[in-house]
Amino acid sequence: MKHVFGLVALALAAVAPAAYSQAAGDIVARVRAINLDPADKDTIAITDVTVNSKVIPEVDFTYYFSPNLAAELVLTIPQKHDVRSTAHGGKIGTLKHLPPTLSAQYHFAKMGAFKPYLGAGLNFTFFSDVDLPAGFTIDKSSVGLALGAGFDVALGGAWSLNVDIKKVQIRTDLMLNGTSLGTIKVDPILFGVGVGYKF
Repeated sequence: MKHVFGLVALALAAVAPAAYSQAAGDIVARVRAINLDPADKDTIAITDVTVNSKVIPEVDFTYYFSPNLAAELVLTIPQKHDVRSTAHGGKIGTLKHLPPTLSAQYHFAKMGAFKPYLGAGLNFTFFSDVDLPAGFTIDKSSVGLALGAGFDVALGGAWSLNVDIKKVQIRTDLMLNGTSLGTIKVDPILFGVGVGYKF
């Protein structure tokens, strides 16, 4: 994934116009396609539990307090995932998760065609429509850290192209008849590409 991120950056450097700048009060709205690649680790002794990778749609809004400091709110719709366990022969159920993320960002001065940034914040995940074998339940919410980096490239006028990568902490306890069996650690890497419009 790091190699893909670098290749996209190099390719755009050769063809993109100079990156545009933001000012205090500017809002950039984006639409991105996100590849969700879960770490799929757990602390459950009796089995291994995983959720599937998938590509999801996402919208986000970035508000600039200054040319360098901004806040980003990432939103999507509830996403359905298969829940699998090799110890139980494969798919054992499904669930949906809704993972809005709020981050503070530092945007560096433009570097040629690019305006790169770093971000850190919190992910709030809400689980719903949980369909697991009888007796199994999970916590319905999760709060975790989110770390990210990316860059914007001007496309002309108020439009820009965005490339973004985040590591997000999403975890929930698995319970059997009310007794905790351990923690499912989804902890995905989110790689996204999309377009933005500055208001």
